[in-house]
Amino acid sequence: MSNFEKLVEIMAKLRGPDGCPWDREQDHKSLKPYLIEEAYEVIEAIESGDDSKFAEELGDLLSQVIMHAQLAKERKAFDIETIAELISGKLIERHPHVFGDKKNITSKEVLHNWEIIKSKQAANDDYSILQGLPRSMPALLKAFRIQEKVGRYGFDWDNIRDVVNKVKEEFSEFESALRNSEDKSELEQEFGDLLFALVNLGRHLDLQAEESLNNTVVKFMKRFRYIEDRLREMGKTVSESNLEEMDRFWEESKKEV
Repeated sequence: MSNFEKLVEIMAKLRGPDGCPWDREQDHKSLKPYLIEEAYEVIEAIESGDDSKFAEELGDLLSQVIMHAQLAKERKAFDIETIAELISGKLIERHPHVFGDKKNITSKEVLHNWEIIKSKQAANDDYSILQGLPRSMPALLKAFRIQEKVGRYGFDWDNIRDVVNKVKEEFSEFESALRNSEDKSELEQEFGDLLFALVNLGRHLDLQAEESLNNTVVKFMKRFRYIEDRLREMGKTVSESNLEEMDRFWEESKKEV
């Protein structure tokens, strides 16, 4: 028995009559938060560069897939073999340059071909190249993927300066709304347009807005912890400090963190 088969068997046992009470109580909906959490932990492990942690977190994520497959099998919908069969077929179908007539093409051409294949598979007039993006996907990442998708069809800026000018234009419109409008919804709309333009600028520079912002958040947290540590050395807390003092330690933190 392979380790994968063993994992499938373990999950079936956990869900069985003599299995784990917690596992037996779960359904697809109750497991949604854990699926998302495990995916984020995989990303964190990738960023850490720790391969043992990476393997462990991939295992946790895989266990979620196996659990959903087991739940589906119990209600006679599909099983893990069905999942493997479907993704195998999709991978072969979307890589004709590998499994069909072998061709030397670029990665950009591969992505464009994927979209062409998917659009040909659409059986109704309501098909959109933007469908399939999860509603729960983080907004910055979703903006990136939308821009990426439409860009494959030529709906994109050719010159980086045009993208920079678009950011400036959106910032100007946001400033105008900030000065002249008391309508929060209008301000929110202009702020969203500015963020969308910034995501697009990042994409043209091969920068992921989601990852860039996350890195900045992590950096900010480290620097603020430095402030807390320095205050603690003085026998003080943040609530007992003031902006001037905290700002002085913030400038110090830039040399340390």
